[in-house]
Amino acid sequence: MRNLFLILLVSVVNTCFTSGNNNSVKFNDYFINKSLRIDFNLQGNSEFQAVSLVQFREEPTWGGVRKNLIDNFNYGDYFVKVFNKDTKTLIYSRGFNTLFEEWRDTEEAKTQTQKWLNSVVIPFPKNIVNIQILARDKSDMKFKILWETDLNPKSESVDHSKLKHNKISKVLNNGDPAKKVDLVFIGDGYTKSEQAKFQSDALRFAKALFTFKPFDSHKSDFNIWAVNIDSKDSGTSMPAKDINKETALASSFNTFGVSRYLTCQNMKPIRDAVWETPCDAVFILVNTERYGGAGMYNLYAMGSANNVKTLEVFVHELGHSFAGLADEYEYGDLVNNLKYEPWEPNITTLVDFKHAKQYWYNKLTKGTPIPTPLDDKYKGGVGVFEGAAYVSKGIYRPMNHCMMRDLKEFCPVCQDAIERMIKYYCDKDF
Repeated sequence: MRNLFLILLVSVVNTCFTSGNNNSVKFNDYFINKSLRIDFNLQGNSEFQAVSLVQFREEPTWGGVRKNLIDNFNYGDYFVKVFNKDTKTLIYSRGFNTLFEEWRDTEEAKTQTQKWLNSVVIPFPKNIVNIQILARDKSDMKFKILWETDLNPKSESVDHSKLKHNKISKVLNNGDPAKKVDLVFIGDGYTKSEQAKFQSDALRFAKALFTFKPFDSHKSDFNIWAVNIDSKDSGTSMPAKDINKETALASSFNTFGVSRYLTCQNMKPIRDAVWETPCDAVFILVNTERYGGAGMYNLYAMGSANNVKTLEVFVHELGHSFAGLADEYEYGDLVNNLKYEPWEPNITTLVDFKHAKQYWYNKLTKGTPIPTPLDDKYKGGVGVFEGAAYVSKGIYRPMNHCMMRDLKEFCPVCQDAIERMIKYYCDKDF
């Protein structure tokens, strides 16, 4: 389940700072092998949003990229940018989504103003930096600066205290976290007596990941970790059934009134759980049999651990959070009237398809019509088929069936997007 309002690919706001590129910025010139966690509130409603700082935290490891420091994917509703204060050079950037942005499109946000805690993690700077958090403005779809500050990493404003030590297990160890995708499983709704079950579930999910294309050919590119955290209650909350559980991450079904939408609203306990763990992607295993899950780009993915469709939901939601993939199914007769090309790599409005989605266009067999009719001649291959992102008209998907549509195998376009992200995290050229 993703935001019903598509956030689209547009140019980034101009600033007085200059952009570097992936190869010109050297990690050791600007950063040390630790993380700077930025906890911040997003506050607002359907009409406005603002950022307020909660804290800066030093954390003991950086498992992220060292070469691909500048994010050229340009995915997401938000961006964090880090500039060297003296040279005004962009030295790190990353796009991400939040659950708060989805809430802003609900009916509730039209009458209420709320404040939600979020976190973003960057490599720990050596010297004074300028940090910016930007958001896409729905009025013109351009990135605008929501908040910025200068930070001296040696200042007292950075919290250096230690958090609770959790049990960390290496489910799969393929080497240096800086050159691997570090996928971290954490559990919610597992009591102290159920931690062995969490370990077993994490191992089962890790093994299953590499039975799906294209992950099956990239096992050596992954490290997988499991972090144990105890919940007071077993299971998860289900507000529609008046079931309320006290769990470590406060997971809950019925998010925004959608019965199967299983999310965690507060990012702090999630980031607190993985504070000592190299972490490129988080998957939250929820100890329930009920069908459901969620995935938000570069934030987290989660799903139920015990449902018959558990493993398919796992890789589907990981498609959202890891590779920025959109849902490809539709509801009823909704019609798209947006005049922009979506940033998600597996959907198009045909506004700028050949240019913005060239990797997709190049996979079309010569002579394939655009849009592509869903008939016997074309429905078995890559095309441009109408109906995706919850909309039946005006948005198009690459294939008739896909993991992002009906939990079938990832289509070639989605596989390509996943492989590009794997190469990004492994500091390979892509």
